[in-house]
Amino acid sequence: MTRTESADVALPEHARVTDALRDAGIAADASELHGALCGYIAGGGRPDRVEWLGQLQLEAERDAHADRGTSFDTLRTATLAQFDDPACGLHLLLPDDETSLPERADALLAWCRGFLGGFGLAAPPAEALSAESAEALEDMGRIAAADLGYEGSEEDEDALAQIVEFVRMTPLLLHADCVSAGRRRRKAH
Repeated sequence: MTRTESADVALPEHARVTDALRDAGIAADASELHGALCGYIAGGGRPDRVEWLGQLQLEAERDAHADRGTSFDTLRTATLAQFDDPACGLHLLLPDDETSLPERADALLAWCRGFLGGFGLAAPPAEALSAESAEALEDMGRIAAADLGYEGSEEDEDALAQIVEFVRMTPLLLHADCVSAGRRRRKAH
């Protein structure tokens, strides 16, 4: 399991989620699944303990939740905890650093595409977003549609790390607009 730096929460390893997706017959990439889950949460959705894959409109050929404690359960639980982490402890489920740069870049793009889909399932109307959140969401769309080319140089590694950091912060910003701001408004009334 991959430990986060700021919270005592662990995401399952990318490879374990990939295996679980294959075993369940779900045609999605592990990074794309995590992106969709993060987008759904950022938009205000609360993934149900048992039915969250269905909430994300993913259909399994076999029971993905046959036993508690699966990679899917761990992914959901850890991701929810990371959104609640006051130290902004959200981490993206991407292949480890030993994976080639092009594979990691492709996984990041898949994460972004998943995020946009999940966000669209739960998000409030666009006018409810702050200008900063709307701009970040547009930037996420541009990243998701990008065709990243890398040669594997140190500059490319640095550029990918910067993009990952931007992408990591975007769900937290959107969550603050869609969920946290709504809580504050309800308390004020």
